[in-house]
Amino acid sequence: MRITITECDHDNFAAENAVAGAAGAELVLTQSRGADELIANCADADGILVQYASITAEVMDALPGLRVVGRYGVGVDSVDVAAATERGIAVCNVPDYGTESVSDHAIGLTLAVARGIPLLDRGVRAGRFDLPKVRPLYQSADRVFGIIGMGLIGTATARKAAGLGYRVIGHDIRAEPGADTFRGFPSVGLEELLERSQVISMHTPLNEETRDLIGAAELARMRPDAILVNTSRGGVVNTPALVEALRAGRIAGAGIDVHEQEPLPVDHPLVALDNVVLTPHLAWYTEESYDELKRRTIENVVEVCAGRPPRNIVNPEVLGAPGRNAATARG
Repeated sequence: MRITITECDHDNFAAENAVAGAAGAELVLTQSRGADELIANCADADGILVQYASITAEVMDALPGLRVVGRYGVGVDSVDVAAATERGIAVCNVPDYGTESVSDHAIGLTLAVARGIPLLDRGVRAGRFDLPKVRPLYQSADRVFGIIGMGLIGTATARKAAGLGYRVIGHDIRAEPGADTFRGFPSVGLEELLERSQVISMHTPLNEETRDLIGAAELARMRPDAILVNTSRGGVVNTPALVEALRAGRIAGAGIDVHEQEPLPVDHPLVALDNVVLTPHLAWYTEESYDELKRRTIENVVEVCAGRPPRNIVNPEVLGAPGRNAATARG
């Protein structure tokens, strides 16, 4: 069993090596730059672990022994899942890791923006008293906190926001139409959530339905004292529309951890705005979530390679119907 890490910026691979060693698997770390190098590096792989690399149909066709793609993370938008399914290749992720970490970060961004903390910090360091720049400031009690996407992370964020005194409402496409509650919180339509909320926190995957879910029209529905927080995927918010709304003062501020361009260029328009708090796609990170992510990503891949169902799989139908790649793979 040969498992190749296509590319990864983690600082150690002790967790992966431990799992691979216990399974008798050979683990190979590469830092592939581009599809051609990835294909060359993974030519003999039964399974691959992927952080950022794009795994297209062309890549899969060039790796006839490939049986499983394990993605470090929740989202699988960098993997052509339909093409993988056609070829009998399992696609695995870790959908429920980092729930506490990301929800903590969403709350942290909310409070940082709502209290003007980064701007005040910069003022103190420069010897200034910057209260006029951050007014108006409001307490969290009785403010409305809207959550778009009431999955595990969204629900955890709702719980924490409620603990701070926010009045939480949620929107989720999985909620029954007309339902009063979902996952224990009031359930409303998207338009109502946009119009009522002073904080809007995004917790949706990125797919064709959610790309640009928050665009110019949605931002225009938001309150002028609203804060937008995004710890999900950069593409669910239309960045040019957000920049324009922030510049024009149509919304009060934003806390953004995920970006359509990563790393975010230093000359990006968001960087110049004082009413935005930016972090580098690290909401997921705590020591606990880091270890869990690494261990479970390779465990999923090992299970598929060993012919067992993994804990997490995006396309489970491939387990019962091996395709071209699965049929030609080594045991």
